[in-house]
Amino acid sequence: MEALLQSIGNYGFPIIVSAYLLVRIEAKLDQLTKSITELRSALLMSTWESKGKG
Repeated sequence: MEALLQSIGNYGFPIIVSAYLLVRIEAKLDQLTKSITELRSALLMSTWESKGKG
């Protein structure tokens, strides 16, 4: 029983911190994906407009 509590004490904190960081990074990756999609759309629109004016 003591070994189990010691293992939880040794590994519990890193596991909790890792899980917290993964959740935060996931939200930032979703925002990054959205921004890249918007940039792609803007670049395609810009290319399309420049070909139409030529």
